Amino acid sequence: MQFGGPVNVLPMRKPAEQPEKREDPRTARLRDFFCALRCPVRALAEDFVQAADDNHLDWRLLPSISVIESGGGKAFKNNNLFGWDNGEAPFITVRTGIHEVAFQLGKSDRYRNQDVSGKLRFYNPDPEYAGKVVGVMQMISKTEQLLPVPGKAIRSVARIALN
Repeated sequence: MQFGGPVNVLPMRKPAEQPEKREDPRTARLRDFFCALRCPVRALAEDFVQAADDNHLDWRLLPSISVIESGGGKAFKNNNLFGWDNGEAPFITVRTGIHEVAFQLGKSDRYRNQDVSGKLRFYNPDPEYAGKVVGVMQMISKTEQLLPVPGKAIRSVARIALN
C-alpha cells in the first residue's frame, strides 16, 4: 500500500537529560556524623531529615536524641532508638519509630507549640538532658540552616567531641 507523496521524517530527538538529583546537604552531614561515631543508623539519615521536615522539627533533634538514648542505634530494643516511653514503646521497624516519634514531637498536643528546649523538658525532665541533646545537635551542625559546603567533612570533629 502506498501513500501519495514523500513522507516527512522528523529527526529523532534525544530524551531530555534529567538534572542530577542533588543530595540534601543535611542528609550528607548527618550520614557523615553517624559514620564518624560508627552509628548503625547512618543508612537512615535521609529518613531522619524527611521526618523532621514532615513534622516541622529541627533536623538535628531526632538524630541527637537517638545518639543520647541508644548510641545512634548501638543499643536499643523494640526498634525504639529514642527511649520513647522509657524505651518500652515498640515500633514495627526502626524507620517507623523515627517517623512516629517525629510526628509526636512535631504535632501532638503535648509537644506541638514548644521550642526545642520545651520539647526536651517534656521528653525527659532530667535538668541535664536538654543540654546533652543540644550539645549533640551542635556537633552535627552549629546551625539549623545548613548550606552545602563542597568537600567539608566533620568526621574528625565528631570523634574529638564525643571521646
